[in-house]
Amino acid sequence: MQKIKAIRIEKTGGPEAMALREVELGRPKPGEVQVRAKAIGINFIDTYHRSGLYPVALPSGIGMEAAGTVEAVGDGVTAFKPGDRVAYASGPIGAYAEMHNVNAGTVAKIPAGVSDEQAAAMMLKGMTAQFLLRQTFRVEKGQTILWHAAAGGVGLIACQWAKHLGATVIGTTSSDEKASLARAHGCDHVIDYTKEDVAARVKEITGGRKVPVVYDGVGKTTFIGSLDSLAPLGLLVSFGNASGPVTGVDLGILAQKGSLFVTRPTMFHYMLKTPTAFQEMAAELFDVVAKGAVKIEVNQRYALGEASRAHMDLEARKTTGASVLVP
Repeated sequence: MQKIKAIRIEKTGGPEAMALREVELGRPKPGEVQVRAKAIGINFIDTYHRSGLYPVALPSGIGMEAAGTVEAVGDGVTAFKPGDRVAYASGPIGAYAEMHNVNAGTVAKIPAGVSDEQAAAMMLKGMTAQFLLRQTFRVEKGQTILWHAAAGGVGLIACQWAKHLGATVIGTTSSDEKASLARAHGCDHVIDYTKEDVAARVKEITGGRKVPVVYDGVGKTTFIGSLDSLAPLGLLVSFGNASGPVTGVDLGILAQKGSLFVTRPTMFHYMLKTPTAFQEMAAELFDVVAKGAVKIEVNQRYALGEASRAHMDLEARKTTGASVLVP
């Protein structure tokens, strides 16, 4: 056992529920890798774990992704050795820490030319973009798509990637500043959802055809507008709850609005569907970043002990792009 500093939550609640503590960390178990963090990714899913929207056993660590160096490996791990630069994007929860033991199957080596901060910021958000754009609905050249919260962490990566694939990208944002950011990262059209009717603008932009797919990480407040933006037989990919979860849905509305489809996917089912799925997804992500098709920009940095402030900024929509904690 060794003592490290880590963010812990004793009970669910607001950002103040998190506190920096000294905890004990054991050696990695068989199949695990111990990673000393150089940079830690901050994601909306972390706020769901902290608030209790996604229940976790308490007391608990928090955080899903980080980048750094391998300190030790457990029995049976042959793909990594101490000193390797790596990044990970999966459980067990507890990435907000100086060191963390993680499943070797959800760890990837960081290629040359990618910084620790970029790797920490890209894994969960970039892998999310990968499964959404390449697996949940395979975006092809010539299609038009709608992406909500285009200036967010996932949005900035996904819109660049979709543009690289040859799609016409419509993004939604909440301010002129974020609209400019979205345009600079792949959006052909930007809708300010605080001032404009999203579905009406989508219909106008597409000449009445609307879109075959909507990617919606916002949830409750955008759900109906997302459905109304879809062409008949279109797919709503509801992958987040930034405004609260979608509840109380009458399935008949899908028939009324065009025999629509809705899916509520999570990355973990995709990356664990085969023993090599995570590595294949990570390889495709690193490839588009290495080509320069997708640029990873870290726009906010916080000390590990400032995790509460980081969550306040994230939930208040004060952040753009990626944010990291630096131990």
